[in-house]
Amino acid sequence: MIRCYVGMGSNLGDSVAHLDQALSALAQLPDSQLVDSSSYYRSPPMAGMEQPDYTNAVAVLDTQLKPLALLDALQGIETQQGRQRLERWGARTLDLDLLLYGDTTLCTERLTLPHYGMAERAFVLIPLFELAPELALPDGRQLTTLLAQCPAQPLYRHDGGCHLPD
Repeated sequence: MIRCYVGMGSNLGDSVAHLDQALSALAQLPDSQLVDSSSYYRSPPMAGMEQPDYTNAVAVLDTQLKPLALLDALQGIETQQGRQRLERWGARTLDLDLLLYGDTTLCTERLTLPHYGMAERAFVLIPLFELAPELALPDGRQLTTLLAQCPAQPLYRHDGGCHLPD
């Protein structure tokens, strides 16, 4: 099994329910096991875009699926929850990003590992730190170093956090 980290975000409809449903769907993936998930955090959209705030979290998944098969599964979950890809960085019911796939580095048209923007996104780094404070990226950079270098961004923890599906 390969340890993976999946970034989750939603800013349309009931965002908390969308993330709860995504966790349930992740728990049902074949050849995979949902291990843990972070608390939920609220953050404004990137680059000052005119959209509702996002609810974000990170999930830990152990899987035997190959990276592109896992990406396909994640995009299938997004589609099942009403995701429409109308514009880049547009508002969405659900966004699932494969952040890390073990120690794999990859750069294809469809998938870049580690995720290309994670080092600049507090809404990814803080939930990731909650789950794996000692984590190092495949290039050796420590998560603590990335957090220290991350531009300041408003991020608010939801009361009650989140719960893994039964």
